[in-house]
Amino acid sequence: MLDETLLDNPGGLTAADHRGLLRGAAESGARVRTAARLAAEAGVPRLQPDGRPRAVLIAGPGAAATHTADLLGTLAGPGSPVTRLAPSGVAPAAGALRWDLPGWAGSVDLLLVATPDGTEPGLSLLAEAAYRRGCTVVAVAPPGTPLSETVAGSHGLFLPMATASYDHEEPLAASAPGVLWALLTPLLALLDRVGLLTAPPEALEKVADRLDQVAERCGPAIATYSNPAKTLAAELADALPVVWTEGTSAGPAGRRFASALAELSGTPAVVAELPEALAAHSVLLAGPLAAGADPDDFFRDRVEEPSALHARVVLLRDRPLGGLTAAPAARDLALGHDTPISELEPEEGGELETLAELIAITDFTAVYLALASGT
Repeated sequence: MLDETLLDNPGGLTAADHRGLLRGAAESGARVRTAARLAAEAGVPRLQPDGRPRAVLIAGPGAAATHTADLLGTLAGPGSPVTRLAPSGVAPAAGALRWDLPGWAGSVDLLLVATPDGTEPGLSLLAEAAYRRGCTVVAVAPPGTPLSETVAGSHGLFLPMATASYDHEEPLAASAPGVLWALLTPLLALLDRVGLLTAPPEALEKVADRLDQVAERCGPAIATYSNPAKTLAAELADALPVVWTEGTSAGPAGRRFASALAELSGTPAVVAELPEALAAHSVLLAGPLAAGADPDDFFRDRVEEPSALHARVVLLRDRPLGGLTAAPAARDLALGHDTPISELEPEEGGELETLAELIAITDFTAVYLALASGT
């Protein structure tokens, strides 16, 4: 159960945050600036690529690498050459995971390795195999790790990950807010240089500024009634989040939100993009998860009996209200089944800025839900 009193107790939230999740969310803007600086010091602005790669292969463990690949593929636009290499193995442990190159990978392809660990033997073996095939290899990982040495020995480019001291005080969550931006930022700078997407230094600085603005609005000292992340966390207590996204960049933000809810707070969620979500989830909202499905729930003993799980729609949008939108139909479907709906829409700005705002607010939400539920 969610302890809503804890949401308005900054000291209690800090004491409960053993993994540094709140700090990581609050310092995301600083992490972007540090990562951009480290990438510049590693020589990314001085690169002179011969042209765009035929394929961009991304490998790494856990949700952070998955989300990084998802975001880069979305930002690269239609016909994106970005492909994630999924690992194989018997367990999600560093020593058990293996990655394989496609048979066609060669000298016109780019391999990106993104990991907050850097000790995975499978990633070092992948980098060596890519070097033998003639692929260009770029890795983002903590400095001084076995992967950094392998990439340097294979004539690849190593980009040091922007780490913080509290990253390793507890086992690092793959969906931790700071981890995503530490891995994503240098790769944005690199792919901007390659010409695959647009993320110049000034755009990354705007992303950092937008993340700082969200941290000011969603920080632990801001009361729930004026804090969008705390408000959404309270609304999702004892609910099944049904995340609907609209707009290109809202898609990966919604998928990351669902993943962060599961990993950080143990909250299951389903996610789909509008307008297809209306058909995909209409039966779900008409079933026993609808708020009005159990009329006896109103008379339930709130103390002795656990609350019933009901759906709540979370609508993430990055389109202007005046454009072509399925939002009215989404509201009608949800409210027609007595299902409450929460909406998040970023302020105006570039694609990277609006994407960063959606990710930051939902990251704060997942963290508050984790802390207040004692996960």
